Amino acid sequence: MSAWISMIDDENADSDLLEALAMARTPHGTVDNVMRVHSHRPNTMRGHVILYRAALHDDANTLPLWLQETISSYVSLLNDCAYSFANHWANARHLIDDDQRADAIEQALRLDLPDMVFEGAEAAMMHYAHKLTLQPGDMVEQDVVQLREAGFDDGQILEANQIIGYFNYVNRCLNGLGVTTDGDIVGFYKDSASDDIA
Repeated sequence: MSAWISMIDDENADSDLLEALAMARTPHGTVDNVMRVHSHRPNTMRGHVILYRAALHDDANTLPLWLQETISSYVSLLNDCAYSFANHWANARHLIDDDQRADAIEQALRLDLPDMVFEGAEAAMMHYAHKLTLQPGDMVEQDVVQLREAGFDDGQILEANQIIGYFNYVNRCLNGLGVTTDGDIVGFYKDSASDDIA
């Protein structure tokens, strides 16, 4: 466990924290640092788990999983959040399932030049993610209209908005508390049956 504030381990957790830890636990039986860092306030851990799962791992979402994870990775790069990028780019790379394509996407995102690899709807989504992350006060209705014109329906636009909003939240939580991946199993797809929170 690694952060700039202390994190309470299972052995020293009271009943309220144990309940929250059970909710946040991965199939491996671990609690990732992104959740463990809430251990002094189990109420925010519970809220974080619910928000994370609703934004990114809900069966109702219809955006392709690789695109959800790529949006997550791009926002995390824009925010300089090594923790979230490590986890979510590992997920995106797994889902893209083409090392050459994944390498090209990673290079483009690191350069903040998504148009090098994306066009059409995917490019429009990356532009929306960029602007909402770095210039949230400049958003206008036309930013949403452009996504609709690119082929996304309003539910998918909401999904993307929530993913971008979630990662702007969690990137600041992680960076603000110095949370690292030390001790975590990195990536949702670490092994075939994995369901990690990252």
